[in-house]
Amino acid sequence: MLVAFFLSRIANYRQYRRTIFELSHFSDRELDDVGLSRSQVYNFSHKNARD
Repeated sequence: MLVAFFLSRIANYRQYRRTIFELSHFSDRELDDVGLSRSQVYNFSHKNARD
């Protein structure tokens, strides 16, 4: 059970980092098209990784 917990935490962190990586390459206009501002990228990535 403990191993599964750590593996899920690692998977969540990897998803978090990947989302930040992808969104950081968007222009401000592209971010606006998807309804985000540059200041919201980290918060959105954090929420996305938990789902």
